[in-house]
Amino acid sequence: MKIFLDTTDVNAIAQLSKTGLIDGITTNPSLVAKSGQNFESLLGEICALIKGPVSAEVTAFDHTTMLKEAFHLAKIAPNIVIKVPLTEEGLKTCKVLSEQNIMVNVTLCFSALQALLAAKAGATFISPFVGRLDDIGQNGLELIADIREIYDNYPEFKTEILVASIRNPAHVLESAKIGADVVTLPPDIFSKMFKHPLTDIGLDLFAKDWEKTNQHILKE
Repeated sequence: MKIFLDTTDVNAIAQLSKTGLIDGITTNPSLVAKSGQNFESLLGEICALIKGPVSAEVTAFDHTTMLKEAFHLAKIAPNIVIKVPLTEEGLKTCKVLSEQNIMVNVTLCFSALQALLAAKAGATFISPFVGRLDDIGQNGLELIADIREIYDNYPEFKTEILVASIRNPAHVLESAKIGADVVTLPPDIFSKMFKHPLTDIGLDLFAKDWEKTNQHILKE
């Protein structure tokens, strides 16, 4: 499963990319607003740090303007993925872009039928929002399972399931068990995936026992 970071924090991206475990980045207008930076220069910085897909979202609501914004953003770097909303206008835009071999991430997906339409429109990624569904009393992970089942029925669909609105490591675990292709998560949740109390206890025990041996693997 691929792991994307859902952030515009260039420092966090630079630090965590050193693990070699980050496959891409997703951004959205809210994250850009929070950063307080110029959108295009920010995308340029991120694309210089990450070789994988970097999602950049259009802000228009109509097909014509979406296309203009998409072509403009796609020029920033070859790994830019155009992010469009799951609306009729967004899917029309996705269809045109995909036919021109421009990667597209269809976002704000909340139903399996929406995901079906996105795949037919040629989306590179579909982004179902599990956390937001959980917030209103629905089971977001059930949506991931439904999409996986539908996509597996049709080998001609090449759209990857990109699980978004991740709220905790359990969302990552369950998404992996279902067979999602990608998860995108905030840096703090990615960092939590490394941690387990028994790992810390074991390392502390090993360190204390090794100290008793008075040995050094590297000689001074």
